[in-house]
Amino acid sequence: MTNKIEQSAQEKRTAFVVIFTFCMMLAEIIVGLTSYSMALFADGVHMGSHVLVIGLNWGAYVLVRRLNSKDATQYDGDKILNLSAFTSGIFLVLMAVFIITEAIERLTSGSTIINYEFALGTAFVGLIANTISASVLHGHHGTTDYNSHAAYLHVLSDALTEIGAIIGLVCAMFWSITWIDSAVAVTSAIVVLRWAKRLLWDTGRALTKK
Repeated sequence: MTNKIEQSAQEKRTAFVVIFTFCMMLAEIIVGLTSYSMALFADGVHMGSHVLVIGLNWGAYVLVRRLNSKDATQYDGDKILNLSAFTSGIFLVLMAVFIITEAIERLTSGSTIINYEFALGTAFVGLIANTISASVLHGHHGTTDYNSHAAYLHVLSDALTEIGAIIGLVCAMFWSITWIDSAVAVTSAIVVLRWAKRLLWDTGRALTKK
């Protein structure tokens, strides 16, 4: 069984990340709409998807805590957390497939970036926010269960995507190499798929273990 003190600590860390990401999402959407920046608005909407998924991880901790307080022995708290992590793994796969699809579409359509400076600024803001969230979720002793690890992977995958975007934008802005943006995005998505595969394998085994 996962230590209740560790569960409580991870619940608080996950709650912070959900609230912090939600605030960042609102800020980006509001500024994006008022400044007519679709790039910032789109990034805010993307953050919203992470609020939902990491919110699922937070909800699992809350549910387990309440069941433990009621001494509901018919429920296995670890199974609930593992199921939440498994669901997060599925969302990671969907996210990676979406990134690959978008990257291929942009590569074949030959679309160009209009405002490099603003796009870079947006990517840096997202990277800083995800770095803070990742450091909070990881804590001093790392992630202690699959559920917290799943939330950490979501934030880490977003940070990896932001780094890839920055590399692609810099290459396009200074050397007019536009295809690198899509190539880096696909590479990042493949890494995320590997993380998701491992998470699904580990949580799947844990869920089927008697």
